[in-house]
Amino acid sequence: MTLTAVPPPSGPGPGGAGAALPEATPEFERAAARADSRRGFLLSLPAYVYLLLFFAIPFGIVVIYSVATRNTIGGTDLAGWNLDSYRRLAEPIVRDILFRSLWIAVLTTLICLVVAYPFSYFIATRTPTVRNIMLVFVMIPFWTNFLVRNYAWRVILGSDGPFAAVTEALGVGRQEILFTHSAVILGLVYGYLPFMVLPLYAAIERIDGSLIEAGRDLYASGAQTFRRVLLPLSMPGVLAGSILVFVPSLGAYVTPQILGGGKSTMLGSYIVVQFLTARNWPLGASLSFVLMTVMLTATLIYFRAGGRNL
Repeated sequence: MTLTAVPPPSGPGPGGAGAALPEATPEFERAAARADSRRGFLLSLPAYVYLLLFFAIPFGIVVIYSVATRNTIGGTDLAGWNLDSYRRLAEPIVRDILFRSLWIAVLTTLICLVVAYPFSYFIATRTPTVRNIMLVFVMIPFWTNFLVRNYAWRVILGSDGPFAAVTEALGVGRQEILFTHSAVILGLVYGYLPFMVLPLYAAIERIDGSLIEAGRDLYASGAQTFRRVLLPLSMPGVLAGSILVFVPSLGAYVTPQILGGGKSTMLGSYIVVQFLTARNWPLGASLSFVLMTVMLTATLIYFRAGGRNL
């Protein structure tokens, strides 16, 4: 039996020469790249508009007001630009508030990390059903308004609350920590702990359990396995959770106002006072600019350190 090659159809049609693909010339590749770029820009246009309206423009307004001048009647003169408001950041009262906010935010982040890491590891190593139930429990606080939760802590930590009753029953007297730094830190840890648990759980849950077993097979202790295997692999979750806790803790307003009173003034409270009470908008704007710069720097550090791998 003889096989005869059949030439391809030459006329127009699905299989003809008229349906031949265009040659992949450099001009054609550049045109295709431009078309892909236009499609990508149109798809991301809503995000660009959102960032422009709710981030770039407000940020620019804050920068402009931060270099403005406060006149004698409490108004703001946008014509006389200067750096007086930034020079006032070196004043003792402002410096103390900045350092107080910083160390409270750092301490809150460390406590959340120490508490959330073993809890997240415990969740990640349970069965799927138990995981889902425990994650629901982690999310339950978000079902209640943040302001209501802080007022609940105010009742708990007050002089007539359960905390004072327990300390009195233990024989140490009625201890009251309301309106102290401890109350503020406790409220911040309670409020932002889920922001540490969820990223850590997501990072630990993705780790291959055979790697931990391999460390044990190589006679590594539990501490060595944690330090050399578990912690490096879960570092994206540690970074993400730390940023999510540190940033809002640094600019917290509700919790310091309710649980700290006037004894634990933090950066967020001081900014509100400058805008609404003292009517010193340039100083309030300069403090807001510093706060946003710290937040942006922390976010950039997170992405540069490998947060994209989470």
